[in-house]
Amino acid sequence: MAAIFDLNDEEVVVIIGSGAGGGTLANELAQKGVNKIVVLEAGKQFTFDDIENDEFAMFLKLSWLDKRVARGAWSVTDTGPNLPAWIVKGVGGSTMHWAGVSLRFKPYEFKTRTTYGDIPGANVLDWPISYEDLAPYYDRAVQKMGVSGVAGGMPQLPESNLAKVAIAGAKKIGYKDFTHPMAINSQAYDGRPACQVIGFCMQGCKIGAKWSTAYTEIPRALKTGRVELRPESMVLQVQHDKSGKVSGVLYADKNGNKHLQKARLVAVAANSIESPRLLLNSASSIFPNGLANSSGQVGKNYMAHATQGLLSVHEKPVNMHRSNAVAAIIGDEAKNDPSRGFYGGYYFEVLQLGLPFTVAFLRPPAGWGRELSSAAEAYDHMTGVWTCGEQLASEGNRVYLHATEKDQYGLPVPIVSNSDHDNDAMLRRHGAVQWRKINEALGAHRTLEMPTWSSSHNMGTNRMSAKAQDGVVNKWGQAHDVKNLFISDGSQFTSSAAANPTLTIVSLAIRQAEYIADQMKKGEI
Repeated sequence: MAAIFDLNDEEVVVIIGSGAGGGTLANELAQKGVNKIVVLEAGKQFTFDDIENDEFAMFLKLSWLDKRVARGAWSVTDTGPNLPAWIVKGVGGSTMHWAGVSLRFKPYEFKTRTTYGDIPGANVLDWPISYEDLAPYYDRAVQKMGVSGVAGGMPQLPESNLAKVAIAGAKKIGYKDFTHPMAINSQAYDGRPACQVIGFCMQGCKIGAKWSTAYTEIPRALKTGRVELRPESMVLQVQHDKSGKVSGVLYADKNGNKHLQKARLVAVAANSIESPRLLLNSASSIFPNGLANSSGQVGKNYMAHATQGLLSVHEKPVNMHRSNAVAAIIGDEAKNDPSRGFYGGYYFEVLQLGLPFTVAFLRPPAGWGRELSSAAEAYDHMTGVWTCGEQLASEGNRVYLHATEKDQYGLPVPIVSNSDHDNDAMLRRHGAVQWRKINEALGAHRTLEMPTWSSSHNMGTNRMSAKAQDGVVNKWGQAHDVKNLFISDGSQFTSSAAANPTLTIVSLAIRQAEYIADQMKKGEI
């Protein structure tokens, strides 16, 4: 298919990635009248016909399976040595795969250095924006995405038996904070149907009840005539002129042919692994350590949340499969209370897993033979949870380039190194103890621990900072070093907080679009 906008047109706005950040940014800019926007997406464009209610079929179809290397002390180094992240390679990015959880950061989570102080072994930093700065954009994101179960959104999704069991146990140990903010329609909204509780939320959502840029933001952006989508276009390098200003993007199409798209500005929204990798692979004589990397912070401060999966076996059936991917959220521990032995907090995200993934994720921690088979036999009696907690920023947790191994395009593959800070480990242990208490209060007789999964929540690596030496971008996601280069995904996060990142990524993209449109109108970029 021939390009709509000329490769040599220097007025083109190039957005790399079509997920929560890139897809939202493209539509917001187009609706504001910005012309000539090209979205480059490494993966394919899927239709509803491509979506199957089959965990492993969709894992193979959607996942980014290009070679990556996991290193560090996290269990992924052993369980997924070449799959440190479980994200999507396709139009819509990981909004195709996410469960729909739409939690806001708490005000203190924007000010972790002020709140926690200097923590040895960590690299915590305050965001250059506050909760109050982002609050109106959270409100707009809730409306855009159709979030149910929150003020200003739709009614809450129907409560499943899994949710009822988990909440009953939580109440028995004194918990009171139960919520369920989901970007899943509880009633017909925005041209999309209400949820039918099919249960395969993380496999794409066959009916489109769950929000994804693949069938909301991207189609609307294309309809304006101001946006061109180029799927199966893997970006290899961001180029710049003699002054250091970004001038174009080199990419390879599905046939391996290389093209250079000239650009007025570039927004990178390729997730917290590919975004820093791209900047590092764009090193030059002006930027010898990587594009926009005068601080040396590109790729550093990788955060994947402090997480764990747990399954508890009850005396009576629970039938957790009759639920959305996340049935309920328990928020009592999502607070900063250092008396527990750690900073920051975590959520209990009451989790529905299909039987195939349950068995796959249980091995080998549950053992083999009878240990594993007895767990599988108890599937319909299980409650599941994914504890999602703040992981502290650390320079040692980082994304960097492999010294020798190259990908299919001849570029160094990324290495993702991640290890627990003591704070992360203590938070995780506390969550395991509390989950057992919740379930044992209802008579559960067995709890099974799963290893840390390949991360779906990838943050940091191009973080926001007030001072250029502390990060990569300013409060608008604009590179400190390069005025017409922006970061528009979760890699700009200064802290991970305990909340799932998507709602915040979308809110930041809406805010960033206002700034970019204004600066373009004024001729500043």
